[in-house]
Amino acid sequence: MSYTEMTTGCQCSDYRSQKPNAILFNILSQTQRPSLNYSSAPPHSCHCQMLRTVRLTTPGDTCPVASGVLVKTVRFMQSLLSFRQLPARDQLALLRGCWAPVFLLGLAQEGVDFQVTDAPAASMLKRILLEGQEPRGPEGAESERAESDQARPTLAAMQKLKSCLHKFWSLDLTPKEYAYLKGAVLFDPDVPQLKSAAFIEGLQREAERALREVLTPLHPQDKGRFSRILLTASTLKSINPNFVIELFFRPVIGPADLFELLVEMLFSC
Repeated sequence: MSYTEMTTGCQCSDYRSQKPNAILFNILSQTQRPSLNYSSAPPHSCHCQMLRTVRLTTPGDTCPVASGVLVKTVRFMQSLLSFRQLPARDQLALLRGCWAPVFLLGLAQEGVDFQVTDAPAASMLKRILLEGQEPRGPEGAESERAESDQARPTLAAMQKLKSCLHKFWSLDLTPKEYAYLKGAVLFDPDVPQLKSAAFIEGLQREAERALREVLTPLHPQDKGRFSRILLTASTLKSINPNFVIELFFRPVIGPADLFELLVEMLFSC
């Protein structure tokens, strides 16, 4: 056992080399640990600790608030004439590619804070056992497993999200700043399969120009504010949308496809 393992109990350095029965033993032994409530990194935030699966501490309180923000996100898209005039295919592409960062801007704007705690270890054990039944070989299965790992609500993913939110709160944006920033994030010409990418790029520039014009009278001495806002907004793209779904909406919608619900909401009016 290494010095790190002796002093912190961390076993992540040898995790990949453990035998399956050892992995199951470690998962089972976690059921005897007290549930931890995370609002920031634990004192010894080693790699294996940061990969622990977490869930909302109070989903009954947080999920309805998040759902309300999601409804406002779709209504914001519906309210933009320039968005509604796009071909339906492009509306769907932008919805799929941009709903998550626009939603996260909504969380920041409304100051939605939340806490997480350890997810039940039984769900981790079930995942290990189910993965052991999957046939080996196809590259698609490996890709699917990697995508599932990225979507899993881990302590590391939660802290990345909280870091983004705190950066926006420190900027203290006005409602107009948030509105134009949401437009700049929504009209992303880099979203795949856009038919009107050039036109959408023009809409993004228009939103950014409007944002800059709002900033000038509000912060005449802060020349770098515009760049800081756009840089902070760019970090939202590093948040996996599936992680957002698992953390905020899976307790509400169960196995339903959130994107299908978003499409239904978008074209309901």
